Amino acid sequence: MTTTTAAVTTGERASVREDLVTVLCGTIMISGLAIDGWAHKNVIDTLEGFFTPYHAVLYLGYGLTAAWTFRLAYVRRDRHPQWWRDGWPEGYRLGAIGALIFFAGGFGDMIWHQTIGIEIGLLPSFSPTHIVATLGGIILGTSPLRSWWASGEGGPRALAGVASMTFAVMGMLVLLNYGASIMTIAPARPYEPVLGDYGGIIDTPDEFLVVQGVFSYLVTTLLVTIPLLMMHRRRATMFAGTALVLGVAIRLMVINEFPQPHLTVAAGALAAALLADGLLVRLDAVRGAAAPLRLPLAGALYAGLVCAGQLLGLHLAAGVRWSPEMWAGTVVLTVLLGGLLGGLTARPLVHR
Repeated sequence: MTTTTAAVTTGERASVREDLVTVLCGTIMISGLAIDGWAHKNVIDTLEGFFTPYHAVLYLGYGLTAAWTFRLAYVRRDRHPQWWRDGWPEGYRLGAIGALIFFAGGFGDMIWHQTIGIEIGLLPSFSPTHIVATLGGIILGTSPLRSWWASGEGGPRALAGVASMTFAVMGMLVLLNYGASIMTIAPARPYEPVLGDYGGIIDTPDEFLVVQGVFSYLVTTLLVTIPLLMMHRRRATMFAGTALVLGVAIRLMVINEFPQPHLTVAAGALAAALLADGLLVRLDAVRGAAAPLRLPLAGALYAGLVCAGQLLGLHLAAGVRWSPEMWAGTVVLTVLLGGLLGGLTARPLVHR
């Protein structure tokens, strides 16, 4: 019993090569997810069930990622005879559980498609089987991220970790496509409050569009800032924030066939994220990784710049017609939300 317990808690790590192979398999899986999302939006008339070439790419990527994950434990069976329990490198045991969750969601999705039909519009984001499969895919695909955190290394290990976190954010867009600010054009439409006969403000379609627009910036702030802070909490990593925005942009642009003005909005967000990455790395070099308010500052800076970059891109492509109170207030809201997320991510103070 003592030997088994030690084997469970030894903390054997995957090699950098093993992490990179996992990322390669995950790339096929996330590519299949993007292609399938495109098909659900653009070729729905030709989809006739679960068995499509688009699903084939997705499930090929899943099968490769799952098989590779289980192989990593199996090849360690000489040191861990009960490899299915003790042989997992750090970060991969949870990934194996994610593979099983994805399998359950995928099997359910097959039954769903063959009996109920193909989801269109917003329906794919709310399909229960899609939610389960997305959860499992994120857990499976982020094994290199957890491996990176366990090792604390930079270089190729960090590259694998950032890539797998980016895949997770792209996967979340299966459920949050409708809330992505890159796709909103609300700020390009003017808004003027309408007074009723008795002096009250009348709800109008324009007002609801404004609310949707502001909420989309807040949702996107949550989507990219939380993962950035989870990575930045451990170490400043150049291009980490840029990779997250790039993943969001690729997913949305592929599904929607690279529309304007959204392509320019995505370019503005990418430029802002790159600037934020450079500033965060520089701040850590100057202030140190233990500086006060490091994570609240990082969250506020990243969230505010990405929001401002999107608005600037939209202004260049179509013109922002919100009043200064509205567009500036939206940026300030994202700054405050990013700072709050940074405060929640920070380690609690220890009073001595």
